[in-house]
Amino acid sequence: MSFLATILTYGLLSLILNDLILYTVTALLFVLTYICLIVIKPTVPNWKSTINIVFSLGQIFIVSFCLLIPTTVFTTTLLIVFILIEIGKVQAARERNLVRKEVQQFEAQQTRLNETFRILRSERHDFLKHISAIHYMLEKGSNSEAKTYLDSLVDSYEETNLSIKGETGVVAAVLHQMYKRATSIGCSVYYDLDVPISSLPLTDKDTVALISNLLTNSVEACEDWLKEREEQPLLSLQFYKRSGLYILICKNNSLPLTSNVLDRLYDKYGETTKGGNHEGLGTKIIHSTVQQYNGLLDFTYKDEQFSVKIKIPAIH
Repeated sequence: MSFLATILTYGLLSLILNDLILYTVTALLFVLTYICLIVIKPTVPNWKSTINIVFSLGQIFIVSFCLLIPTTVFTTTLLIVFILIEIGKVQAARERNLVRKEVQQFEAQQTRLNETFRILRSERHDFLKHISAIHYMLEKGSNSEAKTYLDSLVDSYEETNLSIKGETGVVAAVLHQMYKRATSIGCSVYYDLDVPISSLPLTDKDTVALISNLLTNSVEACEDWLKEREEQPLLSLQFYKRSGLYILICKNNSLPLTSNVLDRLYDKYGETTKGGNHEGLGTKIIHSTVQQYNGLLDFTYKDEQFSVKIKIPAIH
């Protein structure tokens, strides 16, 4: 409601300065804004965004109008202060979005960590039961049945082992949950990790932000590709260390991207490969994290395959 407050401020100012024209204009704007609030709110789904646009246009109108009429030092100073406040509000809104994104990631991270530990406890609890079952089958001479049972058991443990081998708890949780999420939608997932991702010279918070945003974007792109192409999408994550550099490569199937999106994908807030109300913060967070640790980010799109390569120095 800062716009209404701005209008009221100009109205009071016009009374103090005995400026009838400015008072009339601000009073009219106040009435029109109130009508917009009454009319737009119940009928427009994204009424907050619409009202913000109306408010911004109204603020521009007030500023433009005030520049056309004779002004005093006092009114000019107030106008400059008003503009500076609006700039500060835009920056604060961007910072709030980042903080909100980090809070959401932390909550998701906590959920993933709890789920991973629950799975590990469950597998540990059932391990001796599985061994006893296999032992019983072998005693009965049911070798083929025991082999089939053992193969299914190894497959289930392999899924967990791929994610947690050598990783810290938070990173293991991200890898495991993303693996489960991708396979649940029918995606073929391949982790090729020569060294643990946890060995990156990043804080746990930044490592989780980097990996979770990278894999989330890949999984969602695979999901969209599956719906459109009706073929099994592929997602691969490679990580290795060469010549003092940690190299992380993530590849996935993706629907065609426009040149405009590709040019600014990892460099600008609001650029996203997704439609709807997505804000495009994930790609910017990835880029900012890589820059923070003096790394390099490169990406390519060819034959409906999107590839991201990240290089981070081993010594930060």
